[in-house]
Amino acid sequence: MIFGLSPVWVAAVILVVTYVLVISDRFDRSIIAILGGGTMILSGVLTQDEAIKGVDFNTIALLTGMMVLVSVARRSGIFEYLAIWSAQLVKGSPAGVLCLLSLVTAVVSALLDNVTTVLLIAPVTLSITQRLRVPPFPFLICEVLASNIGGTATLIGDPPNIMIGSAAGLTFNDFVLHLTPVILVVMACQVVATHLLWGRSTEATSAARAEVMALDAASAIVDRRLLVQSVSVFVVILLAFVFARFIHLDPGTIALGGAATLMLVDNLAHHREVQLQKVAGTYGDIDWITIFFFVGLFVVVHGLEVTGALGVIAGQLVAAVHGNLALAASVILWASALLSAVVDNIPFVAAMIPLIKLLAPELGGDEALLPLWWSLSLGACLGGNGTLIGASANLTVAGIAQRNGIRFDFLTYSKYAAPLTLMSVAICQIYLWLRYF
Repeated sequence: MIFGLSPVWVAAVILVVTYVLVISDRFDRSIIAILGGGTMILSGVLTQDEAIKGVDFNTIALLTGMMVLVSVARRSGIFEYLAIWSAQLVKGSPAGVLCLLSLVTAVVSALLDNVTTVLLIAPVTLSITQRLRVPPFPFLICEVLASNIGGTATLIGDPPNIMIGSAAGLTFNDFVLHLTPVILVVMACQVVATHLLWGRSTEATSAARAEVMALDAASAIVDRRLLVQSVSVFVVILLAFVFARFIHLDPGTIALGGAATLMLVDNLAHHREVQLQKVAGTYGDIDWITIFFFVGLFVVVHGLEVTGALGVIAGQLVAAVHGNLALAASVILWASALLSAVVDNIPFVAAMIPLIKLLAPELGGDEALLPLWWSLSLGACLGGNGTLIGASANLTVAGIAQRNGIRFDFLTYSKYAAPLTLMSVAICQIYLWLRYF
């Protein structure tokens, strides 16, 4: 260590400063995370080899692979088609559109990342609400809530789940079996609540509904060949996720392999110059800010882990819950939900993962930790709905709304979202009690 300082205190200070700067949103979070990881090495807390070991390649590979898949598939127009199809399925009824677009958003978010989902669906939603001549805010906030709820249901739906699954060795099937049932209940309650809040009081004229029904959903599909290719590859990837244990492949390998395959088949019919343009465009669509944010964050948290600081915190947590697994799960659920409402859930989950691992000896081994992993996932993913800054999808939709002159500020959003989030977390608490304790 430089200046003979205690590595525990140096690592703790670096982590706290990194988190404070990320939360302040004064600088790009990827820059802060990379500088934080670099400081762990420069200060002597970690060597470069140790820092590299702290980076979870499976998480990075899974995120990158899914981003590439979405980048290629979106060029077919499938997501615009889904939004228009949803509106026409309910005959342009505002209440029906509100419900169905929420459900479509939730389903798509379970298979793609939340930010990509809202980026694809929100602009089409604005077009539909403009034609129906109804306020767009209820539709946009419902899609934000649905994206974070739907993303909680699967391994690949939300970055915290990707991190948890990779760290705990949990498969796609594990998430579906343990989280999807409660998410279905949460989503059903969410749809009912939002209908009572907005759906039943929102009306559109017959002329406006006829305008929506006149839209040609099929014309949204601009590349049918790419659509078939994308759906085919994605089905194979989902099957590989389901049977991952039997084929002995990690999710990151499956996602990257599928992404490379889709890029290859998409480029087969084009000349070399066109191929270069398409590949460069696809790589340009990758959210490198998020990727580098993860890399730096993994190194920062690993620095705190190797110094033994997390072991001390874990000991305090065990003492606080008196070895009671049910109490530990409840504490993690509500702490994750409340903190994720005001802090980006990715750094929070990154810090919690090694902490939970250290609880295994006191709580009955690795198998006993399963309810704690589900508590962390449910709290972190659903808690992100609580405020405008709780999740990236929230801020993404807020930006789209503001660019279109729609009020989507912190207080207006939180006034509706916070109570709905508390309802969701309460449902999860009941589910955890009934299923695991």
